[in-house]
Amino acid sequence: MSKKITSPFSKYDLIPQEETLEICKQKGELIIGIPKETHYQENRVCLTPDAVAALTAQGHKFIIETGAGEGANFSDTEYSEAGAKISYDVKEAFGCHIILKVEPPSLDEIENINPQSILFSALQLKTQTKKYFEALASKRITAIAFDYIRDEHGIYSIVKSLSEIAGTASILIAAEMLSKDNKGNGLLLGNISGVPPTEVVILGAGTVGEFAARSAIGLGANVKVFDNSLTKLRHLQHKLGRPIYTSTIQPKTLQKAMMRCDVAIGAIRGKSRAPIYVTETMVQNMKDGSVIVDVSIDRGGCFETSEITTHKKPTFSKHGIIHYCVPNIPSKYARTASVSISNIFTPYLQNIAEEGGFENAARLDKSLQKGMYFYHGILTNKTVADWFQIPFRDINLLFL
Repeated sequence: MSKKITSPFSKYDLIPQEETLEICKQKGELIIGIPKETHYQENRVCLTPDAVAALTAQGHKFIIETGAGEGANFSDTEYSEAGAKISYDVKEAFGCHIILKVEPPSLDEIENINPQSILFSALQLKTQTKKYFEALASKRITAIAFDYIRDEHGIYSIVKSLSEIAGTASILIAAEMLSKDNKGNGLLLGNISGVPPTEVVILGAGTVGEFAARSAIGLGANVKVFDNSLTKLRHLQHKLGRPIYTSTIQPKTLQKAMMRCDVAIGAIRGKSRAPIYVTETMVQNMKDGSVIVDVSIDRGGCFETSEITTHKKPTFSKHGIIHYCVPNIPSKYARTASVSISNIFTPYLQNIAEEGGFENAARLDKSLQKGMYFYHGILTNKTVADWFQIPFRDINLLFL
């Protein structure tokens, strides 16, 4: 007797069904808050009025604390005309779903942030405490560090942009410090007919070193670049499109260069603290009235004589050498830095809206994932976890 075979499908399953078409993604409306920076001598702002106008035209809303753009010479009127609401209450700016800041918020500012909010700011890991991360976790905040965001080419976009500013600015600052009015040796940083060119030594062949070299060469100075990476030195030669003096860091060679130079730029960062390559003895042997600009002072500096200074009192003299050791050089050129940051932030915000919200955008955008260090109060960055001994989860597991 034959056995009856039962079909795994019901009669309804076998009837032709209607085709399901893909539904168009619902674009999200973003409510973005930009509070005024309170960190000492921080003049930058995350979005310019032009960027606010472009995003407002797409239906997004902005609440900007009064005076937020003043440091970069953007007035409340400009932001208001761009479509933003100007608030006189800091809590209102921090109460938005998305918050944009340059400096990381203080513990008091975190108190004003609503639970489940999204925070874009710098992280500045070396200056943080465990309490900062505990405060973010207690509010279940999703936090993205713009200094950790890497694009599809592996480049830290905002860090690179600010490094370009710092590199260019270091030469402009040195040129001003050389003047007799600033107690320099009275040299013009350049190449005047019949006058030997100014000698510039640059420690580091990264982005800061590259743009410092570009600026110095553009003014006509003789440039010597030192770095322990031959690959970086070769890459720098290629980018500049001309042969320049390059060398690995050897004490005798560096000492000779320091004795002859008029300007020395420190642009080596290191993994934790910037390595000290120029000893106090080398500084003592430099020409009187020479200038040191230590761009890597935020990592401790690569000159033994370096000490942190401020924008209000940017220099000090030691052994007859003028030292400029301000850790936040881009803030001195706040408008340029703000435009640069704004141009990087705007496409990210547009993408978040296009994808229907941050959650969808973060699932697809790897650069946002790399910048994220908190996801709904869960730590997702291994570097932070190792530094502060806090448990973390892989972001890819949380998105499943």
